[in-house]
Amino acid sequence: MRILVIEDERKVANALKKGLEAEHYAVDAVHSGEEGFYLLSAGTYDLVLLDLMLPGRTGLEVLRTLRQRTIKCPVLILTAKDMLEDRVAGLDAGADDYMVKPFAFPELLARIRALVRRGPPEQMLRLKVGDLELDRVTRRVLRAGVGIDLTAREYELLEFLMGNQGQVVTRQMLAQGIWRESVNSPTVDNVIDVHITRLRAKIDEPFDRRLLRTIRGVGFRLAEEGA
Repeated sequence: MRILVIEDERKVANALKKGLEAEHYAVDAVHSGEEGFYLLSAGTYDLVLLDLMLPGRTGLEVLRTLRQRTIKCPVLILTAKDMLEDRVAGLDAGADDYMVKPFAFPELLARIRALVRRGPPEQMLRLKVGDLELDRVTRRVLRAGVGIDLTAREYELLEFLMGNQGQVVTRQMLAQGIWRESVNSPTVDNVIDVHITRLRAKIDEPFDRRLLRTIRGVGFRLAEEGA
């Protein structure tokens, strides 16, 4: 399960990341609304922990834009703003839950489990592009009914591409979303190319139709032919 922490206080963000990773969650942490919105637009997360008082784009602005773009992942607001009107504004903007700082970490974990039990929409649990299917619960990948064995990194790369199906995914998006590199470099580009080649050999080459295409000079696109 992937969680995105958007929190401008670095000590708080790092503590959340460390604590959640100890509970076996995959966690990315950023410190501004712009960074958070970029990652949410570029990839797929199962839960967002969102501070309201962020530099630049505020937490409420991020939240409203997400919901306007029909990004439906659960959002749990973590904030020092404890007035009733602040809670109402957050929930009205599309938050699924609201916690006031300071809070006990076990309570946060309980809130996260409660949101997870609600489950994401069905279409978020199963990703499909043509006859290629990915089950995010079992982590099973099938093409034309045939099981495909992927490494952990190949699975993460395919999940990212399928979550952005039909769209061009740039190398920078992959560098940041998969390899957690803020800036792609020739070294990162080479690593991306190696993994794309290995992934293509498994999901495309044994089959009649190509799904994964290289957009020269830009990035990659996963889509049905003619899409």
